[in-house]
Amino acid sequence: WALPADDVARDLESPEAGLGQPEVLRRRSLYGANLLVEQPSLGLWTLWARQFKSLLVVLLLVAAGVSLALEDVLDAVAIGVVVMVNAAIGFFTELRATRSMEGLRKLTTTFTRVRRAAETTRIPSGELVCGDRVVLEAGDLVPADLRIVLAHSLQADESVLTGESSPVQKRQEPVAADAVLADRLSMLYRGSRITAGGGEGVVCATGMSSELGRISHLVSEAADQATPLERKLDRLGYRLVCVTLGMTLILGVIGVLKGQPAMLMIQTCVALAVAAIPEGLPVVATIALSRGLWRMARENVVISRLSAVETLGATGVICADKTGTLTENRLTLSVAWPVGEQQALELMKKAGGGGRANGGLGDLLLTGLLCNNAAIHEEGGESVGDPLEVALLEGAVASGIELAGVLAEWERMDEVPFDAAARRMAVVHRRSDGECRVSAKGAAEAILPLCPELQPAERELWQECNEQLARRGLRVIALAGAMSRQAPADPFHGLIFFGLVGLIDPARPRVSDAVGECLSAGIRVTMITGDQPATAEAIARQIGIPAELVVTGGELAKMDIESSRARALLDRVDVVARATPEQKLRLVRRLQEAGHVVAMTGDGVNDAPALKQADIGIAMGQRGTDVAREASAMVLLDDAFPSIVVAVRQGRLIFNNIRMFVAYLISCNFSEILVVWFAMLLTGHLPILPLQILFLNLVTDVFPALALGVSPPQEDLMKQRPRPRGEPILRNRDWWRAGWHGMVIAVATLGAFLWAKHHLGFSEEEAVTTSFLTLALAQLLHVFNMAGPGMPYFRSGVVRNPWVWGAIALCLLLLFGCVAVPVFAEVLSLHQPGIEEILAICLFSLMPVACELVVRMLRSLARPVFGKDSRQPE
Repeated sequence: WALPADDVARDLESPEAGLGQPEVLRRRSLYGANLLVEQPSLGLWTLWARQFKSLLVVLLLVAAGVSLALEDVLDAVAIGVVVMVNAAIGFFTELRATRSMEGLRKLTTTFTRVRRAAETTRIPSGELVCGDRVVLEAGDLVPADLRIVLAHSLQADESVLTGESSPVQKRQEPVAADAVLADRLSMLYRGSRITAGGGEGVVCATGMSSELGRISHLVSEAADQATPLERKLDRLGYRLVCVTLGMTLILGVIGVLKGQPAMLMIQTCVALAVAAIPEGLPVVATIALSRGLWRMARENVVISRLSAVETLGATGVICADKTGTLTENRLTLSVAWPVGEQQALELMKKAGGGGRANGGLGDLLLTGLLCNNAAIHEEGGESVGDPLEVALLEGAVASGIELAGVLAEWERMDEVPFDAAARRMAVVHRRSDGECRVSAKGAAEAILPLCPELQPAERELWQECNEQLARRGLRVIALAGAMSRQAPADPFHGLIFFGLVGLIDPARPRVSDAVGECLSAGIRVTMITGDQPATAEAIARQIGIPAELVVTGGELAKMDIESSRARALLDRVDVVARATPEQKLRLVRRLQEAGHVVAMTGDGVNDAPALKQADIGIAMGQRGTDVAREASAMVLLDDAFPSIVVAVRQGRLIFNNIRMFVAYLISCNFSEILVVWFAMLLTGHLPILPLQILFLNLVTDVFPALALGVSPPQEDLMKQRPRPRGEPILRNRDWWRAGWHGMVIAVATLGAFLWAKHHLGFSEEEAVTTSFLTLALAQLLHVFNMAGPGMPYFRSGVVRNPWVWGAIALCLLLLFGCVAVPVFAEVLSLHQPGIEEILAICLFSLMPVACELVVRMLRSLARPVFGKDSRQPE
């Protein structure tokens, strides 16, 4: 920082044209990649050890220890097998999910523009080496420590290193050798971000040698933060533990008082405690999340924070940027209206007719060409720069202006970068004869007041022309300029108005369909744009947004959120025009204060605060800045609005599947507790033994639940209203349904036990086989009851899920093996059932399905009377 820029470049052997590929490879092999030390992947042994940390597994191990102490080796071995099988399932599924998440993180690699061998190219930031020439502009994250060699109004936010939130003005001149980091104005450090201007820097430190790398050595590894979904699952588990421990202790006392052996009751209580807590729940939730995230990745959606998955299903408002998200961000200069012309000129017709841009049209287009930072590549190469500036450049060239000649004639001297609040920019050029030319462009309301030669009536007339073009859905830009013998102190002083140009940005394919799907799903789409209200309204209607209420950012800023009128307006706003980044942030906050769950799209560095504030920040992957992506929970790799709808659909599906298999697990576990409770209170006998409970908890819980976690969407998934903010996994009605289903399964199991004992004349040991198989089959068939109450039973996503049928087939095979294989039958205290017993088992196990069908039939008969639509959330 204390050396001249040229000396630093010479010391690093960094030519102005950039390093050659052989030298890049040599330096990378010598110094390594430009990467910070990442948190190491979880090792296999670590993953395996994690399977034995839960309270549930500890309870099982305690039960095995008690069995060994009483020399009951068979029970101890059986419990040990259950523990190992459960651990193996958790290990392999968590291993797959962990590796999947590591793969997803690789999809969000940041890229950097670098000059190598006289060509500017875009490479992954990790491939930078010392001596590389990095080209930067507003919105970029600084990829390494750089010595600035060129700066144009360059500003950087270094708060990640210094804690100072105000941007710092950077320069290429050296500073004092003893300057602290915050005062090293000639340096850019890794992790900071460019907030304004542009420039170029030479890489002088990479990876762990950078300032950020040194700091990372001093920072201890942060503890993992639980996502909202994980916290909800934890709260659910703790509540179940408390309730279950109380119930099992009371049951143990009752059993001993009824004459049951104390050891048997201890084992039964431990088995019931374990059965009541769905230990497979975290595993199934992880698989559902991982599968959903990969589905989103295949649809060009990358989720960077798991908490976003839960929030997606509750999204009620999508604040979408018009340019690039709803439209193609492919502007074309379509109409020009120069001073002195009676009406607008259709530029494409003009160019097609071979006409040249003379007179007023020539001044207009020349100004657009000079007030420009875009570039047109020769030989059919892709144009580089802001789409609006590319359109102005291409329009000027198409009208006959020679680009190379103009740039050779006029040398750029100064620039006032575009300011989002002022909505204007200006560039100063000088000719060889000393003549200076100011070229300015911006919104009509920003440029017209700067032109003193216009009379008030003329300004009103041009404002009406502006409105006329805007009502056609065109983006309108005003152009002005001035000539002088010396560079002006204020480029915006005393401008001469040249006219207006209109640019068209067509809507993206399938956007109108996606907007329609959002509206049918109860999600309001609010379009946010910097365009004027007339343009914004015309485009909104083209893509299917009602545009019944259009407000400007200024009107939004004046609203009092506490007033009922303002809240009513916020619930109806379809379009926000002339919105600045600060007003986007205000809109998001006010919508959240009004109780909405808000998704926000953005691409620029100034969008980062709003993206971070939103419940779901959505950054653009193609044209978005690194800062915007860093602040977002979701990245659209194709920048397309329909991808947001795909993500919302997947978010709803993931949460619904989690809710479905949690309800299934809870109802099955309730049934196991209730059947033992009822039996002990009514008969004083156990209809199901501890090891049988553990076996059922492993077989009929885990495999069907895994299948439910990957169920296809219900037909009405995108026709329901958004989930309320903060809604728990199981609502009150879900708890009631789980309790009802558990009660029916318990009654069916106890009925089979009593039928076998009293009607068929079986002993208590033989009747236990009947109740065990009835409970197992009833729980397996109960999986079909998990379809939503408003869905057709036999056409639901559960019935259409092939994984459910596979899980049932596997569980039936395991049950058959337990009865048919003598060793397993002896361990589980089972005998081979006869024909009468099999018929009784089938009859009683069908009771839960029969009761559910009866309830659905009664509900369908009652709906015309009470008019309730069960498909809509309460």
